Amino acid sequence: MNRINQLFQQKKRNILSVYFTAGYPHLNDTLPVLRALQERGIDMVEIGIPFSDPMADGPVIQASSTVALRNGMTLKVLFDQLKDVRKSVSIPLILMGYLNPVMQFGFESFCRACAETGIDGVILPDLPFKDYMENYKATADRYNIRIIMLITPETSEERVRLIDEHTDGFIYMVSSASTTGAQQSFGENKQAYFRRINAMDLRNPRMIGFGISNRATLEAAQENAAGAIIGSKFVTLLGEISPAEKAVEALMEALRK
Repeated sequence: MNRINQLFQQKKRNILSVYFTAGYPHLNDTLPVLRALQERGIDMVEIGIPFSDPMADGPVIQASSTVALRNGMTLKVLFDQLKDVRKSVSIPLILMGYLNPVMQFGFESFCRACAETGIDGVILPDLPFKDYMENYKATADRYNIRIIMLITPETSEERVRLIDEHTDGFIYMVSSASTTGAQQSFGENKQAYFRRINAMDLRNPRMIGFGISNRATLEAAQENAAGAIIGSKFVTLLGEISPAEKAVEALMEALRK
């Protein structure tokens, strides 16, 4: 069974997923960061593929991508780093990035490399759902790779139900239509969006991301979905604190405040 599905079968609530950019702050930090997150009890990790034009990302993740690219991070380097990851890391791993580097690598080659290294899912924010269905789903399914689709407050009910019907793993609920970045709280409009999606009684579990950085935003996400995804806050801490274990501990402390 795919590790993502297994996680959501075993743990229904309060799942915590963390994003970081591969190759940041240093080229060879990928495995140490993964191990540190697992040791601290993080349930699932999104490994960011750096890209020169990350349109959905805020300034923190954009800056980390720039540093990672300057450090020499590429998809080939990342897969080389991950070739033995399953000897020490057992939690679900997801690659998150943009379509351009994946297409340059070749989509089938990408899926094959994911399967060979133990990657469980992929998030491509700029992959249109129609293109996914027509051109990519069959290949991803063949390699047992979950393609995770995003929804926003502007996504229609019809589209949400289509995504729910034709994807597996979980649905990534973007908390707002803006770019990534830490927020102090979620206003009533976002809370209403969470409740509206909750009321749809979808087949797939949902994870809420974008803006989660403290106890208030974490609890709001956990009350309205299976769990929360944290990105910018952790990337900021990785750039400020070393080694990775201390950055993870600082994240957990921030989530208690």
